[in-house]
Amino acid sequence: MTIELNNNVYTDGGNDTETTPVVLVHGFPVDHRMWDECATALRDQAVKQGVKPFAIWAPDMAGSGASPVPSDGEGPIPSDEDSGGKDADGAFPYGLDRMADAYVDLLHAAGYSKAIWVGLSMGGYLILDIQRLHPEAVAALALCDTKADADSADMRLKRVAIATDCETTGTHEPVMGFAVPSEADSTVKQSDAYCRQFETWINEQPADGIAWRERMAAGRPDLNDVLPNINVPVAVICGDKDPSSPPAVMKPVADAMTKTDVTMTVIDDCGHFSAYEHPDQVAAALLELVKRVG
Repeated sequence: MTIELNNNVYTDGGNDTETTPVVLVHGFPVDHRMWDECATALRDQAVKQGVKPFAIWAPDMAGSGASPVPSDGEGPIPSDEDSGGKDADGAFPYGLDRMADAYVDLLHAAGYSKAIWVGLSMGGYLILDIQRLHPEAVAALALCDTKADADSADMRLKRVAIATDCETTGTHEPVMGFAVPSEADSTVKQSDAYCRQFETWINEQPADGIAWRERMAAGRPDLNDVLPNINVPVAVICGDKDPSSPPAVMKPVADAMTKTDVTMTVIDDCGHFSAYEHPDQVAAALLELVKRVG
């Protein structure tokens, strides 16, 4: 089976395939809607600065938003074959590859040969895998609040356990921590509006879709070897209060990309979901990347 993606188009850029679209890849455990304000800001800033119109997309990952969970047609839970096979511990070692192929297929089906790929958190894993498998489809990369490392053994086990819980009980509770702030978190994440929004978005995801993404992320490869071979423009963006991908994590990622020019943007008082917390600042950094591509 080929993974199917629901594509959300913020602007079609006049469907001019001579331009380069920006493809926004969302984080876990939400869907494309985390990009809504940032995509609007990117479009508006581009118009204000006289940049030639370009398409802005945000497809939903498999199992999120309106994208179906990869299935054998006999039920909502993906078959092992759909996901490229399952390891003995329950992780999908080829799930990320299958989804990377699906994103590139979506791009080519629309008549484009390359895109500016923007990935936040789990979305960053995906765009690095696109760079690994389909470098010819990459015009530029923006790595937001992410990392190139594979999961530790403990984290892999935790993801698979969460997946099993979500599949068997239909619960969302194991990932509700994304909607619960701590005293060390950013001002935005500590706001009632943030907590309500993320709680709503998480509850709207299919539980088996959350499970599929957890198994996919658990089985993903280490992607650090990809970094030194990247030779397209790159933007690295992170929040100074990101608990998992702070500047101390993102700076070595930027430094490892020795064959290209990397710009790094650190956003003050910002947590993990930078594009949601500070959409205007992330959009400004993305527009500079668009202009570098030309």
